[in-house]
Amino acid sequence: MKNNYLGTKISGYVGFFVQAVVNSFLPILFIALQNVYSLNYKQLGTLMFFNFLAQMFIDAITPLILEKIGYRKGAFLSQLMAFLGLALLSVLPNVMSPYTAMIICITIYAVGSGFTEVILSPMIEMLPTRNKSGNMAVLHSFYCWGQACTVALTTVLVYVFGYLNWFIVPLIWSVIPFINMWSFLKVPIVEPDPEQKTATFFELLKDKKFLIFMLMMFCGGASEIAMAEWASIFAQNALGVSKAVGDIAGPCAFAIFMGLGRIFYAKYSKKISFIKLLILLNIFGFICYMAVAVCNIAVVSLVFCALCGFTVSISWPGIYSMGAASFKNGGAVMFSALAMCGDTGCCLGPWIVGLVADEMGLNWGFAVASVFSLVIVFCGIYLLKNKDCKKV
Repeated sequence: MKNNYLGTKISGYVGFFVQAVVNSFLPILFIALQNVYSLNYKQLGTLMFFNFLAQMFIDAITPLILEKIGYRKGAFLSQLMAFLGLALLSVLPNVMSPYTAMIICITIYAVGSGFTEVILSPMIEMLPTRNKSGNMAVLHSFYCWGQACTVALTTVLVYVFGYLNWFIVPLIWSVIPFINMWSFLKVPIVEPDPEQKTATFFELLKDKKFLIFMLMMFCGGASEIAMAEWASIFAQNALGVSKAVGDIAGPCAFAIFMGLGRIFYAKYSKKISFIKLLILLNIFGFICYMAVAVCNIAVVSLVFCALCGFTVSISWPGIYSMGAASFKNGGAVMFSALAMCGDTGCCLGPWIVGLVADEMGLNWGFAVASVFSLVIVFCGIYLLKNKDCKKV
């Protein structure tokens, strides 16, 4: 009987949901951590720095680890580390230096998040299914649903339990990776042919097209997170609403529109050119960023913040699929390199916006961030003219 790999897909979807949890829940707790432990903004920012630093390190070494343990054990390990990091975060700050404990726990679950990015995408790509671009878009849409659910539910949990009981929140979230990690030991997984030669990173770098993919991943990550991380503060400053309402109106709405964009592409990916759609969406993305920067009508600006989620929706999963179609022997090395570029953009994008905002205001920060969309537009035009570029 032919296996349809439905269980494998579902486990992958939950894995990306978990990745969204570990990347999104802590900023919602920042006020609680400030109140309980008197942490300053620099310390809070350092926590997120360790999160992405650990992820980028894992992005780099995952291909070497996969050669030793394979995709099944790697997927299990990704969920195990996420579970341990979240569960320990609810315990360690009460038995040792809270700030040191947080750094340790964040590093642990960030390792799981890094594994998730590099392992689950090629794992789904290797399944013998049709419409690989659509499958990749659906997979990454669960990061969006996870982000929206995390923001909304974490906000509610903090309200219900109070700041002093913040540690209950990561304990509740840890249940999901604990359940999901066992599924990866059961579901069917397609391991790569051990005799198939996989390209090295330096071999991939020799291809100009791959360099374009790397630049696009960097700009895609920067464009996505620059708006996602600053949308809440913008909502609060623009409308004068509470943090809870700002979180829902800002990053939650952004994540929902990003998820809708990925579902839209999954449904129609066979009928449209990815590169043409990527160019069109990033032109609109540039318009959204500039509209947020110059519009004086708060509600209209927030609408464009949300729509920005739709414009960045297909960049990350689509470039993965385009890379897989263009470099058949890229394997985990290719996904690792692209993930590193995307995560670097996730680090530097919001940092650049904050740097400009400190000097000239948040509106100017958004105006500068609009350049990331333009770079993707020009890269897309270059690829469109490249006869060797495969349609995905």
